[in-house]
Amino acid sequence: MNLQDFNKLDTEAASKMLFSCCGSTNWVKQVMEHFPFRDESTLVSVAEDAWYNKGTEADWRESFTHHPKIGDIKSLTEKFAGKEQAAVGTASVEVIEALAKANQAYEEKHGFIFIVCATGKSAEEMLRLLNDRLKNSAAEELSIAMGEQHKISIIRFKKMLDTGNWSFLKVSQVTTHVLDTSIGRPGKDISIRMKEYRNNSWQTLTQGVTNADGRIADLLPPSRCIQPGHYKMVFETGEYFKANNLQGFYPVVEIDFSIFDNTHYHVPLLINPFGYSTYRGS
Repeated sequence: MNLQDFNKLDTEAASKMLFSCCGSTNWVKQVMEHFPFRDESTLVSVAEDAWYNKGTEADWRESFTHHPKIGDIKSLTEKFAGKEQAAVGTASVEVIEALAKANQAYEEKHGFIFIVCATGKSAEEMLRLLNDRLKNSAAEELSIAMGEQHKISIIRFKKMLDTGNWSFLKVSQVTTHVLDTSIGRPGKDISIRMKEYRNNSWQTLTQGVTNADGRIADLLPPSRCIQPGHYKMVFETGEYFKANNLQGFYPVVEIDFSIFDNTHYHVPLLINPFGYSTYRGS
């Protein structure tokens, strides 16, 4: 289906399809106020505005209830070998059980299920993310889950309009890459959280784990631009060196930086057990 086909649907059918992308009644209503859509870019822009600027906590929490529990053994068996979460389908029994246990702890702590854009992530990475995010406050997790839901919505837009033109979508406005200069290889499996300074305190905005190339390319949803301000990335370097049987001098590396505009910001880290450096990359 392309956008022209979608625009020919009656409002009830179009609304139902949008609800399958993001299960928030108010979000669908807000987006449908602009139906039919001029192009795919308009759809994404309208969806982002409705989600971040016109949604309420109740709307966000409603959408979370339309996801299977990541870590629930039954859902893992029935869903995770499916379209969006195929990488988790090869999970071992031990990892599935650990996911189930951590997911239960997460929901008990935060009051909603663990939401993550799982595309391309292994079961082990999912478990790492879940355990990392268990450390966050409920307010931080609500903000992170919002971003993850918007990533999921865009993926579902692309599947819904599978012959549409999505070339306008840009990668995350902020990206990172870790290189271990002591071995000349990427720093993989490093937990990273990006924080924003607001209301006189630091709040986690998003987080992830570096892949085999030492990169996290999807910290933010595609084409979403955040407000200019003071941000920082926190790299769990101590855990990385410990996992590689090395004694590292820096348990954590924090890189403060400023966002000035809507351009791309690449924040790389060159690390070794006794030193590190950074710069603004491209």
